[in-house]
Amino acid sequence: MKPTQPNSAPGGAFQTVKDVENHFRARMEKVISDLQHEMASVRTGRASINLFDGIQVEAYGSQMPINHLATLHVPEPSMVTIQPYDVSQIGAIEKAIRASDLGLNPSNDGKIIRVPIPALTEERRKELVRHLHHLAEEHRVAVRNLRRDANEAVKKLFKDKLISEDDERRALDEIQKMTDGYIAKIDQLSKVKEKDILEVK
Repeated sequence: MKPTQPNSAPGGAFQTVKDVENHFRARMEKVISDLQHEMASVRTGRASINLFDGIQVEAYGSQMPINHLATLHVPEPSMVTIQPYDVSQIGAIEKAIRASDLGLNPSNDGKIIRVPIPALTEERRKELVRHLHHLAEEHRVAVRNLRRDANEAVKKLFKDKLISEDDERRALDEIQKMTDGYIAKIDQLSKVKEKDILEVK
């Protein structure tokens, strides 16, 4: 899923530099939370219920997230158990896991699904790291697009004579600092996740 691309600010919607900063800070925070959510479903060598976040199950005539249909647990580092609220959905849940790109092989005893989480191969780790880098870059681009829109909003305030030239300069500096801070946050999240993927248990 691509990070939410910024919409240009509605013309004249901002009255002050503070309005611009608050609006775009909130948008950049959203980019970070999108990234955290997407990173959570990238496999590492350890079992985690977050792995299943992206799986949709065909149940009751519609697509439903797996955690709406079952309780997920990690009883040991290389196993996830999935207990459906309604055992009649066990087949549908298992099918959805098999159909996902996680490469997992679930089995069930009629009541509970057990999903062994195999150790990652060296090749798979490298693939996941490439995917992670791609995700991080998409979100950096989203932050930079927001910086561009924020700069345009500030320049419009100046053009409309709502702020002075000094205010404009200060605001553009502040937006650059804010952007650098969020890019650094993306880099840090990516680095931590990469370490997790490459760590051999």
